[in-house]
Amino acid sequence: MPKSRIRKKADYTPPPSKQATSIKLTNRAWVAPVMLALFLIGLAWIVVFYVTNSSLPIESLGNWNIVVGFGFIAAGFGVSTQWK
Repeated sequence: MPKSRIRKKADYTPPPSKQATSIKLTNRAWVAPVMLALFLIGLAWIVVFYVTNSSLPIESLGNWNIVVGFGFIAAGFGVSTQWK
């Protein structure tokens, strides 16, 4: 019986490499100080509101001063999403 022909596979050649695209990383050194500052400002706003018996920081806002304090804290959490 005759031998069958052996089919030779083509050698693997990798596709031509693409030039690596550089990812531009920005300096994020400002994120941590701004985040902590916003947290502390919000906390201080709320503490001053309670300690002064709602006469400070802005008397005309009344209990809305708590919302302002938590707004600063929420802004701090918003800034924290930029931290890498």
